[in-house]
Amino acid sequence: MPELLQTTHDIALEYARWFVNRRAYVMQSEKPEATSGRHCYYRPRNGRDPVELTPSDIERHLAGDITLGIYAINPVTQRVKWIAIDADYENALDDLLKLQLGLARDGVQAALEQSRRGGHLWIFFDNPVMAKHARTYVQHLARQLSIGVKGSDGACGIELFPKKDQVKEGRFGNAIRAPLGVHRAVNRRYWFHGVASDLETQMTYLRNLPRVTEEQLRDRIAGLRIDPPLIWRRAIGFQPDRRRFVILDHIDTRRRIGRNWVAQCPSCATAGHDRSKDNLAISVEEPWKYICWAGCRKEQIRAALGAPIPIRRY
Repeated sequence: MPELLQTTHDIALEYARWFVNRRAYVMQSEKPEATSGRHCYYRPRNGRDPVELTPSDIERHLAGDITLGIYAINPVTQRVKWIAIDADYENALDDLLKLQLGLARDGVQAALEQSRRGGHLWIFFDNPVMAKHARTYVQHLARQLSIGVKGSDGACGIELFPKKDQVKEGRFGNAIRAPLGVHRAVNRRYWFHGVASDLETQMTYLRNLPRVTEEQLRDRIAGLRIDPPLIWRRAIGFQPDRRRFVILDHIDTRRRIGRNWVAQCPSCATAGHDRSKDNLAISVEEPWKYICWAGCRKEQIRAALGAPIPIRRY
């Protein structure tokens, strides 16, 4: 077990200002579950009633005595103080570093936290922003960088916390392990990358990290919609077919007109055309059907997306 660290009430309060958006929380179990061997998370209770997070709990978490899991969304406001990008698959760190660089080029400084099988990339806001806007921004950037986003269809990729745009009052969503604590499964403390591995330096790093304002976030998502694939999958009960190419998984739409989504044609854009971003029409009900009104063939569109139509061999 790692050595317990010295911490203070003031440090816990500062940590809470950055990370705690609601007082509901979970705690990682000390002992593994008998059947799965996992150190699961549970909600501490006083009798039947869940207990609320206190500065004392945060002190114990930072010291290494307990391990907390925290929720992103406040269900009253549907706002978040942060969004965390989780990746725990092969080459996960490569994708996170690619995202971190892409964010930096967009003027957003993100903190990379190590984890057991990959890492977490954290974006902080100076004041809470709508969860929907934060998720839209990250989803859009990931697609621009050709990084997969894990979704309800089981696709592999990064996972966003919060996992949804909103939670109903009285519900919780999905918790993520709070940073700077000890992961019980490996009895190891994971630090933010690029700075010294001690609590004081880590807190100073987080304190000085530039926060994204709501105005900056709005500027970056201007003209974007909530991820359309989620909308049409829920609307028509879509079941994924890996043999079928769905263009909505590769582009962003601008708006819906009648029975179609309207978007920029990738092939036109590659040639320096379609500056109005409305040449491509995609069927809402059958999103594997699409057409470019400027006459681009599907082979050209797919090639521009980096997903060429496979050549059939007989």
